[in-house]
Amino acid sequence: MNSVENTNKDYFECFSFGDSPEMADELLALVLSGKKNATVSVFLEGEQTPNIGDLSLVLDGQDNPACVIKTVHLETVKFCDLTWDMVKLEGEDDNFEQWKSGNICYWTRDAAKRGYTFTDETLITFERFEVVEVL
Repeated sequence: MNSVENTNKDYFECFSFGDSPEMADELLALVLSGKKNATVSVFLEGEQTPNIGDLSLVLDGQDNPACVIKTVHLETVKFCDLTWDMVKLEGEDDNFEQWKSGNICYWTRDAAKRGYTFTDETLITFERFEVVEVL
């Protein structure tokens, strides 16, 4: 793992994975173990998206800084066009159907909170990243 000097701490974003403290800790553990090196997020019009090379500060479930990741690949596709080869890099599920079912539930909750409609046609940002610093 290479360390990246970021003295001004200008991060693209500061976030925890998931939508609960438990999920944040579980997904962070996958990141720190090297099993998770990708993530997917809903692409909403008007929201800022990362660029390759951006650094993000990842928090644990108690909002403590845990690591810094660097975006190394981005792709925006419809939910229905995501493939197992892509999403298995998230390191969370054993097969595509398990991943798809869990993510439909997650994004249905997210849509209700943020006021959008989630469908198979919803645009998704697929992001691969590498851990550049463990804090």
